[in-house]
Amino acid sequence: MKYEKNNLNRKLLIAGMILLAAAGGGQLAARNLKSFGSWYALRVYSILVSVVGRIWGILPVSAAELGLYGLAIGAVWYGWNRRKDWRSIASRAVLVVGAAAFLYTYQCGINYYRKPFSSELELDTRQSSVAELAELCRYLTEKVNETADDAFYEYRWASWGQEAMENLGQIYPGLSGYYPRPKPVAVSWILSVQQLCGIYSPFTVEANYNRQMPSYNIPHTLCHELSHLRGYMREDEANFIGYLACIHSDRQCFQYSGYLTGWVYATNALVGQDQDTYYQLYDSLCPRAVEDLRENSEFWNHYEGKVAEVANQMNDTYLKINDQEEGVRTYGRMVDLMLAHYRQIEK
Repeated sequence: MKYEKNNLNRKLLIAGMILLAAAGGGQLAARNLKSFGSWYALRVYSILVSVVGRIWGILPVSAAELGLYGLAIGAVWYGWNRRKDWRSIASRAVLVVGAAAFLYTYQCGINYYRKPFSSELELDTRQSSVAELAELCRYLTEKVNETADDAFYEYRWASWGQEAMENLGQIYPGLSGYYPRPKPVAVSWILSVQQLCGIYSPFTVEANYNRQMPSYNIPHTLCHELSHLRGYMREDEANFIGYLACIHSDRQCFQYSGYLTGWVYATNALVGQDQDTYYQLYDSLCPRAVEDLRENSEFWNHYEGKVAEVANQMNDTYLKINDQEEGVRTYGRMVDLMLAHYRQIEK
């Protein structure tokens, strides 16, 4: 009996180490082989999304969230019952870590090294003047006021998010393909205290979103998270893709979400350069937009604190590890992409 137990522990340990080695190999290939990331995203990852995404998509709730709770409970239960058998605990821990690293690498990590979405659009992301930034902000203010709508059909958001991304895929072939239904996190407080609007689960290939946050954020967040399922992992590009998906949507509430999200990013850049123009534009916003911005500020301010600071630092480190050297500051690049896109559509 003891021999059989030791033999099982050894097999589990070896399996975990093989998975860790495979994960490391994938990371090395992505970081050192030119075009491997793009090839993988187009030829392999797209198949994983179609297969794995469909499997976990059967569940009406977040499989990643359920799995996290189940793993935590199982780890505590097993650790307590086998607290004197450190070999069993260690071998299973290595297996779990190895499986997590393997799934993360091949269903997320490699994609950080694919060709950026912006490069496929041939956007002119040159340095812009304050006048150009102000012009973009005026355009976004007009669009926000045009699309403001009191009707927010929450029960249809998920399917409309799929629809918006599928429509955008007809414009940009790199975004075409299968999109599983995005799912709300049941205990969204977990995301709120980390000041997260949504999260992509590489383990279940799911787009999850924070259902607690103010409504106008949700359509853009759905499209942002779904963009990761096309292998575009950079946060600045996911924000930009979410913006494009929303403004090209047939649904007015999605258009409003995209334009107001874009307005926030663009005017945050403008206020440091031209405060007078910023306040003029803010004063010209419709009452609905002003109320949404007020509600949004109050909501996120409520969750500011040590947990949010730690989560932000962890996210910053995570982005830098995955070759986004500016860390969380890469979110600001969305403004450059919107400016380039605005110049393109104004030609």
